[in-house]
Amino acid sequence: MSLRLAAVLLLVAGLRGCLAYEYEHEFWLRVDGSGTVYVTGRPDLWAAFKGVGVYADESGEATRDAARALFERSGLRVNRVLLTHRRGRAYVFVSADFDDVNRLSGSPAFPDLALRLERRGERLRLEGGWQRPPAASPSTNPGHATASPVGSRAGATVGPDELVAVRFHLPSKIYEHANAADGVERGNIVGWRQGLADAIGGRRLDFAVLMDERSILFSTMALFGTSVVLALAILATAFALVARRGRKTAGGSEPPVR
Repeated sequence: MSLRLAAVLLLVAGLRGCLAYEYEHEFWLRVDGSGTVYVTGRPDLWAAFKGVGVYADESGEATRDAARALFERSGLRVNRVLLTHRRGRAYVFVSADFDDVNRLSGSPAFPDLALRLERRGERLRLEGGWQRPPAASPSTNPGHATASPVGSRAGATVGPDELVAVRFHLPSKIYEHANAADGVERGNIVGWRQGLADAIGGRRLDFAVLMDERSILFSTMALFGTSVVLALAILATAFALVARRGRKTAGGSEPPVR
């Protein structure tokens, strides 16, 4: 019975780690507010949530070009734009760097995101929400197809078990979080998810995290540096004591002067 239970637990853990999202924001954040964001989604969901591409862009090519232009127009430094496929469907992936996470909210690239990072004493609080905007701004670049109004739900297809998510890779110790889906995962990852049907319907996905103002890397280096200094101080003290004893011994062994 215990072997069967162990097998079931391993299966559940494997399934939980293999969740695939139809639309996802993934942030790698630094304590100074800069970082990198990855956005992945089907073309029809890029149209529904960010107002770029077209719902019927099954190949994803028009959405890929429009997404790059959208992020560049919003002042982000685009690293990569890819067109991938899963189960025969196209997904557009964008990777971009930003200097201040507080400037993303309400920008052309993030009409669906409210996000704020602020200092609370010696800690940082990250909070916000993700929600389908009442109306998205379609791409205005020449030659790019534009989306139908986001208020029209006819374009996006919704499966019963499909999910969307917002995930954060945080740089420092996490003290609190507001009901992250899987708690604090390895590497200080926290994430929130909801059903695609709720997202299309306009339901807000709220999130919040309280974390240390010092990055784990900085804290580790500071601890390492302190340990090195302490070790050197101990060695220096030991050498000084040995040298002092040596001088006393040498002084006491000199023959008397006649």
